[in-house]
Amino acid sequence: MMDNEEQRPGEDEPTPEEAPIEEQPTPEEQQHDEQAAPEEEQLQEDEETPAEEALTEDAATEDDTAAEESSEAPAEEEGAAAEEAPAADAPAETPAGDAKPKKEEVVPGAELDPIAIEPERELDAEERARREAEAEERDRRERELIGDEEAERPLAAKPAKLSGDARFLATGKRKSSVARVILMSGNGSIEVNKRTLEEYFPRAYLQSVAKQPLVQTGYEGNVDVRIRVHGGGISGQASAVRHGIAKALTEVDPELRKELKRRGMLSRDARVKERRKAGLKKARKKPQFSKR
Repeated sequence: MMDNEEQRPGEDEPTPEEAPIEEQPTPEEQQHDEQAAPEEEQLQEDEETPAEEALTEDAATEDDTAAEESSEAPAEEEGAAAEEAPAADAPAETPAGDAKPKKEEVVPGAELDPIAIEPERELDAEERARREAEAEERDRRERELIGDEEAERPLAAKPAKLSGDARFLATGKRKSSVARVILMSGNGSIEVNKRTLEEYFPRAYLQSVAKQPLVQTGYEGNVDVRIRVHGGGISGQASAVRHGIAKALTEVDPELRKELKRRGMLSRDARVKERRKAGLKKARKKPQFSKR
């Protein structure tokens, strides 16, 4: 049994016929391998060159930094020496006593820039002409509103003389003011609510409005006027006095009616303040709109 189980040495080794046959490259593969070899060598050379360049650049930067540090070191030493020198001189300059240096007085606002006042510039011809035109237009409007004694001649060339006991009554109105006027012969005094015209109407404009019919008709110094006025404000009362005096003059001289009517002194000005509406702040003013 032992003899049969033992294997012979020659049986396990493969025979030359059973051994695997190595594949030999064909001529085409050999030619392809020969062409690929130079290309691989070129790639290896290209990979090596950037590494060499990087090493050279690093070496150059290290040399530059070393040179800069060496140049900065003497400069720092010089600065330190310069700072030590004034510090050493300072104690020598201080007095023997420990007196503290006085602080400089600082004026409040000294750091602010001064206000530059520009000198008045000379007006050119165009600007001067524009201002003169505005002044002339303003004067013209005032003359149209209150009448100009010098620009217009009196309507009555010869004012009528009133008898001693003659009295002419009229009523003038404006807004909520009512004025009752009495004309009588006299020397031109005007009395409003038992006060002079200048006391009752302190503004020159309101005085001129009240006297406008007398000035334009020429009766200013020929009649005395007694007025009782109430209601409204001072401006409305002045207009009511003018309306009443104009109506009284038409009673004195009916020929004045046409010219006074043309100038608007006999017309009752019905303009009044519009009343406030419910839900509004004033007559037309609405509260601010809010979307939310």
